[in-house]
Amino acid sequence: MPQKKTITDKTKLNEIVAEARRNQTLREQSYRGQALKMYPWICGRCTREFTHKNLAELTVHHKNHDHDFNPADGSNWELLCLYCHDNEHQRYEETRYGISSQTAKATAPEAKHNPFANLKTLLDSKK
Repeated sequence: MPQKKTITDKTKLNEIVAEARRNQTLREQSYRGQALKMYPWICGRCTREFTHKNLAELTVHHKNHDHDFNPADGSNWELLCLYCHDNEHQRYEETRYGISSQTAKATAPEAKHNPFANLKTLLDSKK
């Protein structure tokens, strides 16, 4: 009986491995797979380097924000880490909807408290 279970387990394992290989082939044909082969595994903004261990955190950004425009030469792609990619899309959305950092600063409340107002007096008293 244990042998039969082992054979079933091996068959299932072989199926899983075969599916993983098929998926890998499909991924390599995708623009992400192509970009990872084409470019060094470094974020184009913060220059963070990636290895196989953390490669899932490296994304492909479409420079013109059109995910359907994927030329084979990779001219519309750049590799960005999750954080820089998120920041890029945030900046794009702010520009798209007319929100700028100046607008945000103008609407932000002015600080009323200065925690360093008395600092010089405190430092002078310690001399």
